[in-house]
Amino acid sequence: MRYKGKVLAAVAVLLFFTGGCGKTQDIVSKKLGLSKSSKTKTSLSVSVPVTGTVIAEVNNIPITLEELDKEIENYNSLVPEDKPKLKIKSREDRINYLKNEMIKRMLLYQEALDRGLDKKKNVAEALERIKRNLLVTELIKEEADRVNVTSKEIEDYYNRFKEQLKEPEERRIREIVVLNEAEAKGILIRLLQGEDFATLAREKSIAASARKGGDLGFIKPGQHSKTFDEVAFSDTLEVGDISHIFKGHDGYYILKLEAKRGGKQKSLSDMWDNIKRALIFLKQQKRINDLIGRLSSQAKIEVFEDKVK
Repeated sequence: MRYKGKVLAAVAVLLFFTGGCGKTQDIVSKKLGLSKSSKTKTSLSVSVPVTGTVIAEVNNIPITLEELDKEIENYNSLVPEDKPKLKIKSREDRINYLKNEMIKRMLLYQEALDRGLDKKKNVAEALERIKRNLLVTELIKEEADRVNVTSKEIEDYYNRFKEQLKEPEERRIREIVVLNEAEAKGILIRLLQGEDFATLAREKSIAASARKGGDLGFIKPGQHSKTFDEVAFSDTLEVGDISHIFKGHDGYYILKLEAKRGGKQKSLSDMWDNIKRALIFLKQQKRINDLIGRLSSQAKIEVFEDKVK
């Protein structure tokens, strides 16, 4: 129950609620044990029309079923998966949440307004910032919701970037690294004569992989140097092949390709949803940037850089 209380407190911070004017809180007094002589809130007013099913009133200010549903949904989303019993599911739990959280918070909210706390400079500034950010978020959402992509756009994107949409290929590579080219040539001759790569790697290689017989495991392009990748992921290097000698940052390298995996071409149907999401995101970004550009060109903007400390 201690954890549940903490989650309820977190929900209380995250959720917004409305307030207003009314008469003595008869409904609340019956449920919370408040006396009928409790202070009546007369300075509050409803600024937004109430829609939905009214399930409670605090000084004539309604709380709706839809508000309760939303709060409980948010609360339940914060409950860890391994603690399912903490979730609010039953009708009784929902009523208890209404009484013990929403109504109590509404009382405190109305009291804060009655004391004029919303007029305090720091609170008014914070509320203005919240309002500004909320409106910006809503505008961006409204613009983003107007974006869509066609089937042809998805197909064109897939055909254009088909190669890049392949699964990343991984290769299992062994390496031998020595300090000079002459030694590398001698080792390469022995390998071509049939000596075991892993054995020679343990005996001759100066790389950390020597103790594993030069085995680097499965690697992807980009994990090593560009020169290394050019050899390790060469189209001409087949499984079982030994590479030519090349110079790397630690010395002279010889590689052996042990195995390949991945690198398969994904079908359009497999990639459809991912491509659609990506295209929508790109279009949304462009739409927002175009809007900002248009607004900027019509606005008077001054930046006083010398005053930025």
